Amino acid sequence: MDLYLSVYDYVVFGTMLAISGLIGVYFGFCRTQKQNTTSEYLLGSKKMGVFPVAISLTATHISAVTMLGVPSEMYLYGTQYWVCAISGLIVTFAMSHLYLPVFMELQITSCYGYLEKRFGVSLRNFASGLYTLYTILGVPVLIYAPAIAFSQVTGINLHTITPIMCIVCIFYTTIGGIRAVVWTDTVRFGT
Repeated sequence: MDLYLSVYDYVVFGTMLAISGLIGVYFGFCRTQKQNTTSEYLLGSKKMGVFPVAISLTATHISAVTMLGVPSEMYLYGTQYWVCAISGLIVTFAMSHLYLPVFMELQITSCYGYLEKRFGVSLRNFASGLYTLYTILGVPVLIYAPAIAFSQVTGINLHTITPIMCIVCIFYTTIGGIRAVVWTDTVRFGT
């Protein structure tokens, strides 16, 4: 039995990478409404649809580590892992009913802006530094997990596929801004 992907699987994977890149090109160059301001680039002018944003947020929170790790966790240790869903619901409710109204009223775009307004720039810089450290240490794991899974089923070297995935993601994010990220997440989540 052949454990590697067929030609059709490679075509689907290549098509998804191409679609991701094309979404970035569309929002960066082809769209009639250009992204001339920071607000348009980083916030999508605050005029993005509820459906794609909701799908993008969902896709963001369901990483490859989640897809690969949660089934193993539940198989080995039982279904008590579902208790985590309760905390997720509580946090979602708190964010939408307690924090977001404050952010909207103060016209702040991040929790770091709130920390600066409330407690000063030193706490904002400290929190930003902690998040930067978390990102530097965490993102490689989030990239490595799907890359190793892809490497196992394709036979392609891990050091070949990882840079390709990173380059495509950096390309569409840099060129297309948040709109490209949201729509790429929506397309990928639907497939």
